[in-house]
This record gives sequence, C-alpha cells and structure tokens, in this order.
Amino acid sequence: MKQPIRNIAILAHVDAGKTTLSERILFAAGEIHRPGRVEDGLATMDYMPEEKERGITIESGVAHFEWKNTWFNFIDTPGHVDFGAEVDMALTAVEGAVLVVSAASGVETQTLASFRKLRESRVRTILFVNKLDNPDYSLDETLINIEETLGVRPVLMSVPQFKNGKMCAMLDVLSQSRLVHSESGAEVLDDGWESDAGAAEERALLKKYYDEAVEFASNFDDEILSLALDNKPVPPKMLLRGLKALAASDEYVICYAGSALEGFGIRSLVTALSFFLPEVPTFGENELGQVVRLRHFRGVGEISLFRSHVDLLRRDWPAGFEFSRLKANMLLPVDEIRSGDIYAMVSPFETELGQVIYLDGCGMCGESAGRDAAGTSLRAEGKAISNAVGSAAPNGNAAPSISENYLPLLQTRVECVRTDDYAHVERCLSVLARMDPSFRVQKDDGGFWYLHTVGEVQLDVLLARLKREFGCEVRAGSPEVRWQERLCRAVGPAENTFQIGPHKMSISISASPLEGDAHDIRLSAEFMEKAPLEILAGVRSALLESTEVGVLGKGPLVGVRFEVHRFDWTEGALPPMIKKCCADAVAKLVKPADVQLYEPVMELSLECPVNFAGLVTGDIQAREGKVKEIEGDGKTHFLKADVPLRKIFGYATGVRSISKGTALYSMKLLGYRPATV
Repeated sequence: MKQPIRNIAILAHVDAGKTTLSERILFAAGEIHRPGRVEDGLATMDYMPEEKERGITIESGVAHFEWKNTWFNFIDTPGHVDFGAEVDMALTAVEGAVLVVSAASGVETQTLASFRKLRESRVRTILFVNKLDNPDYSLDETLINIEETLGVRPVLMSVPQFKNGKMCAMLDVLSQSRLVHSESGAEVLDDGWESDAGAAEERALLKKYYDEAVEFASNFDDEILSLALDNKPVPPKMLLRGLKALAASDEYVICYAGSALEGFGIRSLVTALSFFLPEVPTFGENELGQVVRLRHFRGVGEISLFRSHVDLLRRDWPAGFEFSRLKANMLLPVDEIRSGDIYAMVSPFETELGQVIYLDGCGMCGESAGRDAAGTSLRAEGKAISNAVGSAAPNGNAAPSISENYLPLLQTRVECVRTDDYAHVERCLSVLARMDPSFRVQKDDGGFWYLHTVGEVQLDVLLARLKREFGCEVRAGSPEVRWQERLCRAVGPAENTFQIGPHKMSISISASPLEGDAHDIRLSAEFMEKAPLEILAGVRSALLESTEVGVLGKGPLVGVRFEVHRFDWTEGALPPMIKKCCADAVAKLVKPADVQLYEPVMELSLECPVNFAGLVTGDIQAREGKVKEIEGDGKTHFLKADVPLRKIFGYATGVRSISKGTALYSMKLLGYRPATV
C-alpha cells in the first residue's frame, strides 16, 4: 500500500506565530533536533537574509515530514500583505491548510483575507489558536471572535491547562487524554494523569467538549445522531468519521489551541492533519506535473517547485529533467517521483508559473499566458481577438491569473551603476518578475526601468535580492505612488498612417471609458476576424504597452474600451511596425485633458495603548486620514481609518516614534478615488 501524501500550507496575519508553529511541527515530527526562534534569526523555514533580518516570512518555505505513516509536504507562507501572491501560489498546490489565529489580537486583517482565500480555493482548513501561554489571553473570547468575524462555528478539539499561571498540559478531546512535556520538550501522554488531584475536573472538562463535538458531528452522521438521541456513548472512531464530514462543510471549522512558542498543542494539531485533510486528487493522463513556484539558487540557477502528477522512476524521467527534495534552502536528490508529491525541478527549458509539463517533456504555458511583460491583462471582445490573446473562461472572458489580483501601488525608477551591466540587470529583473506575479517591470527607452511593486517592503526585498542573489549593482530612486488614469469621456476616432519603405499601414481607432470600477482593457475589432495572428499580436501589444505607461506618466490608463474601425496594411508588415502605428494612434487619440487621475486609498487598522490614542489619531488626521471606527477595552485603543497612500510613506517609523514602539498596524488597499492634488 502506497504511503498517503498530504500537502499543507500554514497561513496567518504577520506576527501571529506562524513560522514558530512551523518550527515546532518539524521538531515534533523529528525533522529538526531543536526548534529555531524567529527572534534569534534561527528559524529553519526563514532562510533568506532578509527574512532573518526582518523576522517575517517572505518566500514560501518548503519542508517535509512524516507523521503516523503519512508523508507531509509543508509550506510556510508569508503573512505580510506585500507578499500575498506567495500565498495564492501556495494554495494551488495544497489539499489543506492551518490558519493561525493569535489569541493576543484575535482575527486580524490578513487572517480574514487568508480565510477568504482558503474558502474560495476550496482548501480544507483547520484553525490553531496560538499564544495561549499568556494567561491574560482568553481562549473563549478568541473563539467568539472567530465565530463573529469568520462566520463559522469553531469546534474545539484541544484545551490548554495552567498551573501557577503557566501552561502545563494539553487536553486532547478526541483521544480523551492529557499531554505534557517530556525532558526533551516533546509532547507525550501523561501516564500518571489518573492519580493527579485535578484529574476529575479535567475529565469533566474533556467530557464537555467531547459532547459538544458529538452534537456538531451529529448534523453530518445519522448513526451519531441516533446514539446521541438515545443518550448512548459515541465511540471516538465514529466521532472521527462525523468530524471528517463536518470539516468539509462551510458552517464549521475544526479548531485546536495551544502555544507554538512553548510547544503545547502541536501533537494534537499534526495528528488532526492526518485525520481531516482530503486525499491528493486524481490528475490528467500523460501529465508529468505542474509548476507551482519559481526559485533562484545562487550557483544552481533557476529551479521550479513542481507538483508531480505521476509515479515515475529516474530511468523514465524525460531527458534533461532532474528532481530533488527541497528543504528550506537545501536540495536533496531523489531517484523517483510520486503522484501528488512536491519536488524541486531543474528543466532543460524556462518554465512558467502554472505550466503543465507532459510526460514527453513538453510544457503548456500557465500563469503568464494572456498577459504582457508588464502583467497587464487585455480582455478581447470579438472572436478573432479572443483567439489571439489566449485561453478564455467558459463565460467568454479571459481566465483570471494570480497577477490580476494584485495591483502594483508603487513605482520606482532603477538604473545600472555600470553601463556594461545593462543586459545582465535586464535579464535578472525578468527572472524576478517571473518568480513573483505581483511584481512587474516596465522598460523605459531612456535606459532605465520602473519597478512596480505592491508595497515598500516588497521593493526593499527585491533590491536586496538583486544585489545578493544576482550580483546586480543598481541605483534606485525613491518610490512613488502609482496612480490610475481613467478617461473622462469617449474620444476619437483618431487616424494614423505609418510607412517604412514599401510597407504602409493605417489605423482608425476610438476609445471610451468602461462603466464602474473595471480596470481592464478591452478591444472591439469584429471586422479583423480574418486578420493574421501577427497583426492581432501587434495591435494587442501596442495597446497594452500604451495603457501601461499612461498619458500623464503617473500610472496606467485603466478601464478603457478601444474600438478599431479600420486597419489597412501591406503584405509582409512586421509586428514592430504595427506596434509603432498603433502606439502613435493612441498618442493622438488620448490627450492629457481627456483623463482624470485616481489615487490609491488604504484602510489602516491600528491598535495601541490608550495613553497614545490621542497622538496616534492626530497623526492619522494630519495625513489626511479619515477615522471611521474606534473601539477599546480600557487598556487598548483600536481604530480603522482611510488614508491616501501618498501620505502613508514611512508610517512605520512615524507611528513607532509616537507610540514608543507599542502600536501594531496593518494596511490593505481600499480602492481608488479621484485625486485632489
């Protein structure tokens, strides 16, 4: 019988203890001899220098472990909002996830965002309430907060116990047992539990939560319901069956509790992963596997994180392919690959995110299909154009990619320190853009580039990686807000003619704004159904590049429908000529007076001690922020505010100074509003 495989991800808001939990899981499984601390820069999963320095996860770390004869591939994802694309990519390769909720802060912005992603991706989720080693943090209050905020009923399956204000044991509801620490720090069954003075009280507590689990599971299992109605005991195996069905529902979620830092609650959680997660799905025939992540190793070059779709021995691998286990930043060669398992792959050609590789070694493009180098999507209206831009969803619209979920909010000008390095830097920027779909590069004719990033942290990390991993010396300007431009009115038609030698082409084009908040670019050109693909590709590329630069140069032109009324060309016209003709036509068509600037607005969520509430609120208002929610419990002040992104640069330093380092905050994009500057 083949060993079962489960692929899992760990998600959380930043600083909820996600990486600490990852370390403890690896320690409990015997993969590491001592759990590393994030604060000391010793976490196994945070291997990048930037991760050690900042104490946050940036790249999804991968490790493997074995538990109860189940093989786990284990992905520790970033919690910082700048690296949300890393989370999205990880979710394409997993069957289940652990969502960590800090008892100190409850459900936070990224916790909610991660839970929604998990639900949308249909990834089975188990909650872990962390940081309960502090007796001031309430498990009951956290469970209520989870139910109110996430909209699901948590079914608690482990309960922490305290002695003299310190966590001393865990009660496991399903096995009706008590777990304590051994001399090595591992969790073990407490054999002397029955003789303890508090055993009767703990037994009663376990019975209470076991009965609750039976009540919830009875909604999904008729046999459990029958026994419960007759007041007969439900055996653990039967309860487990009902809880498996419960875990697959949208109304409930299995929940464990403990402290990752102190190593309590880990054993019960990992056992639950082997119980409640679904099996690896069945994959298509003739598929070798799919690329789920791109990484760069100095001295090795580019590798792909690859999910195998087939069982295959080394002798049957396609020519030029090599597979290894990836453990943090270590590559360990293997002699066979198994269906559903995750490996590091070196291939004879450049791979793309989402690309499916077939058994003959050929690949079909995934993530990058249907978008230009800058990552902009173009939605086509008309049969011929739809065929030209790539695959479409069943409703006729282009299938969305991860990159389309992340709008770059900042742009930074970067240039080479040495002119001779230009080609090398351009190559390396292209590699980084392929590795991270939320990062985009725009080349300028002046010999420099604009880096488009989600936030400042992502920008800092990319510049550091350019120097450390690729040896690129670049000079970067200050980041600027990436605005959006929208048409105020319909314009055109405008006509343009372009000729080089015997080749002549002319175009008539108009443009109109899309309704609502749509930010895609649409093209209507019904009469071009019989045009050659190179003509369509040239038109498409020109429109995407023109809108990406914008009219005022402060950001992309979005939410536009272009209509090509006429396009004439001579035989043998090359795509660059077509692009030039179309780009000049767009420049004639849309003038600065035809566009309105929109600026990004962030939703700021902040908490701080009450004695700093006035100073923090005053600083937000000075930044043109509008406070919309205020709460407090007498000790801590909570608020939410809408703040223009252009006013929030350097906020981490400012709020740290005002609050003497006690304030915690997070931000997310709320939307765009007409600019007033």
